[in-house]
Amino acid sequence: MPAAVRRDAFVRLAEVISALTYALDLTEGQRPGHTLRTALIAMRVGRELALDEQALAALYYAALLKDSGCSSNAARLSALFGSDDQRVKRDMRLVDWHDRWKLAMRTARNCGIGRNPVARLSHFLRIARTPSMTRDIIQTRCERGAQIALVLGFPLETSEAIGHVDEHWCGLGHPAGLAGDEIPLLSRILLLAQTVEVQWSEEGLTTAMAMARQRRGRWFEPRLVDLLTTWQGDHAWWRMLADDEALESRVLGLEPGSEPLQATDERVDRIAYAFSAVIDAKTPFTARHSTNVASFAVCIAGAMGADADTRRDLLRGGLLHDIGKLGVSNRILDKPGRLTDAELVEVRKHPRWSKDILGRVAAFHGFAAEASQHHERLDGTGYPWQLSASQLGPMARVLAVADVYEALTADRPYRAGLPVGSALDLMRRDRGTAFDPAVFDAAAVLAEQGTFAALADTGGTPFPDLHAMPARFAPVAAVA
Repeated sequence: MPAAVRRDAFVRLAEVISALTYALDLTEGQRPGHTLRTALIAMRVGRELALDEQALAALYYAALLKDSGCSSNAARLSALFGSDDQRVKRDMRLVDWHDRWKLAMRTARNCGIGRNPVARLSHFLRIARTPSMTRDIIQTRCERGAQIALVLGFPLETSEAIGHVDEHWCGLGHPAGLAGDEIPLLSRILLLAQTVEVQWSEEGLTTAMAMARQRRGRWFEPRLVDLLTTWQGDHAWWRMLADDEALESRVLGLEPGSEPLQATDERVDRIAYAFSAVIDAKTPFTARHSTNVASFAVCIAGAMGADADTRRDLLRGGLLHDIGKLGVSNRILDKPGRLTDAELVEVRKHPRWSKDILGRVAAFHGFAAEASQHHERLDGTGYPWQLSASQLGPMARVLAVADVYEALTADRPYRAGLPVGSALDLMRRDRGTAFDPAVFDAAAVLAEQGTFAALADTGGTPFPDLHAMPARFAPVAAVA
């Protein structure tokens, strides 16, 4: 875990985003480091093509953010296949979609896993009868990722690279069915890089190179395949790619430009808001949960006299407290009925994942642990660490109250939110056992005054475009 940094220290933008890519790998069901390895492959291709520094910079951040829209299709994918979305995503990335027989067999294998034969057949037939659904799911993912790149201030080239990453050289890809040189060059590089990385991680270098040659001229631009396959004998480079401990430092070392880009406070806030949108897009049951929790928590802390630095940490911690939920299957998160004991075990892993992911970001080191303790209780009966009151700091106490209040009062697809009085009455029963009395009392006043309701109505974010995400909107000032 990196050491904490001073507030006035220079923090690299690439460092923050690189660390958070592990959350995207979780959502995609990929091995940890998938995104970073993809970036290393893509940047080597870009440099060997002699791309200029502007194009390399656009490629660099496109590679890191290529899966930022991945959570937006998780619920639909899980419902369509009737299986764990991460497992489906991981397995379906290994098949050649142009081979109809292999695609059908792989699809059937992933339908209704763990269910009876009738249910499995039902899911398979639904997919077979609605081929446009696959395109729609990919389009949602690509558009969302492209928009997030714009909101974060990256240039249009970065956004376009993400938006067309699943286009195929022959024109049979998605979402627009572009072919050949119609596909942005950076998208062509990313598709080859990520597909080779997945195949290499799962089945080894020989299989990955054979796959690239087999799909040459169909999925991939021929000259890119010809370039990449010359690396097959570069054993030292592939060993480097397999060195998980050095991945982040190697990616940081490839950042284009004479000077690293700085993660200013405003940029870090935007990243936190962007990833909160990724988290909340994972399931329709939590449309604005993270932004509401963060806003409520900041208000509670302000009412209790917290200073500006504390409130800023609380804002970021609140926005990202549930980032570990990206690793939980939508088959569990979206289940309408009571969870089984085994499913509860899976859900209760998410605070540990949140701590691990946030702990990778030096700028978040000061609050990574506390932001992950929002399900702990004063009496030690919370999860996953069963911490006691003496082990819980101020942020954990505030987030615990804000998290439960938001969950009780927010509308969900399966029920309306509780009125303020009813929610507070329920929570008051746990005042002093689950919730810090002073924190609860401050929250109760804010709730009864209508402060929380007003925040929830506005989305509680200075960057509403992260949640609204129209099909087209003007980018903010580009990162420079």
